[in-house]
Amino acid sequence: MAVKLRLKRMGSKQRPFYRIVAADSRSPRDGKFIETVGTYQPIYKENNISVDEEKALKWLNNGAIPTDTVKNILTKSGIWAKYKNTKTTKKEA
Repeated sequence: MAVKLRLKRMGSKQRPFYRIVAADSRSPRDGKFIETVGTYQPIYKENNISVDEEKALKWLNNGAIPTDTVKNILTKSGIWAKYKNTKTTKKEA
């Protein structure tokens, strides 16, 4: 089972917000998912990203592949850099 970190759209018309979820790559966009990792609210200018760092790193270390948008969100929140650092330190040891 290939797991992806991707966005699940929530909210009403013209007022979207997204949940960042770990889901099977074969399931539909707003369908079944395994675990909620965080939220993203594009309408707000500040504090629009909240990600549970432990859950995100757990899924990334277990082989989950983020979509391009989720990868950008993780980069903005600083989690992607921590993930890359853990990968390089594992290779050196």
